Amino acid sequence: MSRRTNIYDEITLRNQLEAEAFERTNLSFYRYVIIENTQETRDRLFTQLNRIGVLGRIYIAREGINAQISVPDHNLTEFIQILDSFPEFREMYLNFAIENKKDAFLKLIIKIRKKIVADGLKDDEFDVTNVGTHLTAEDFNRLLEDENSICIDMRNSYESEVGHFEGAILPEAETFRDELPEVLDILEEHKDKKILLYCTGGIRCEKASAFIKHHGYKDVYQLRGGIISYAQEIKEKDLPSKFLGKNFVFDERLGERITDDILAECHICGTKCDTHTNCKNPGCHVLMIQCPVCSEKLNGCCSDECKTILLLPESTQMEIRRTAKKQKSLIPFSKSRKHKSLYLPSQDNQINQ
Repeated sequence: MSRRTNIYDEITLRNQLEAEAFERTNLSFYRYVIIENTQETRDRLFTQLNRIGVLGRIYIAREGINAQISVPDHNLTEFIQILDSFPEFREMYLNFAIENKKDAFLKLIIKIRKKIVADGLKDDEFDVTNVGTHLTAEDFNRLLEDENSICIDMRNSYESEVGHFEGAILPEAETFRDELPEVLDILEEHKDKKILLYCTGGIRCEKASAFIKHHGYKDVYQLRGGIISYAQEIKEKDLPSKFLGKNFVFDERLGERITDDILAECHICGTKCDTHTNCKNPGCHVLMIQCPVCSEKLNGCCSDECKTILLLPESTQMEIRRTAKKQKSLIPFSKSRKHKSLYLPSQDNQINQ
């Protein structure tokens, strides 16, 4: 079976999407389940999903599957039938997106990884199936008002920066791997509290809740389906939203608006703004929050230095990137992703990871 995911450039792919005479539905799903033959599963799944026009990213590991995809509306039923044809994926819980942006994904990519979420945990040291109690949006709202509860955002700091639940504790870590020990430190002061966890679609909470319970905490709860499912349920049941702002998503949109609240600031000038974008300089491409004024002023770049590089001939840009990679000297942003400075290749600095 072919393992190629795409043979066209981005412009061609966008033109193909615009020419489609049908609508698409964006959705995500995950499951922790043992997959014995990951390569065979990957190849068979790619062939069948590619045939019905599915686009997006899917990660498969021995521990399970994690997917964010776009499905043609007229093929939704067949898509579910395809999932059900795999014993491991039968009756999958699907998270339907709030917004169905057609160009959220441009191609289908299915990769085999060691883990479906990079967590740095040794899963054989604790029971990954002993997870927290799943809560509906209505139950989550109710427990948020319980004085004996604490709520922890299990996402990265750049995600919670643009949107989070009222009163939630927002860890400063930028990776899930780094966040887990930070959360354990936070919980030291809340041993007798009910612990409420939430993330984008539920997958990080699934692992985090088992990890936290392994460390002796009993009253652990998680938002079923994450913020994505929460937004759908409050809309359907006409419930108040205790989530404010945007839900960061890992596709071309970089965010789905839940409420009109703007919680973040432009990383360049400090103006109220919650629009994530990537620096247009290919040698930088750092994720940042940037207002329209700064975007126009800097041509979509994070700094004057990147703007200057972007205006150079492509051959010169490529040489700068090669030199920077060799010298490990390109530092566009600090750990906090707040704008600091761009160190050009001539300066001797280490990459800030």
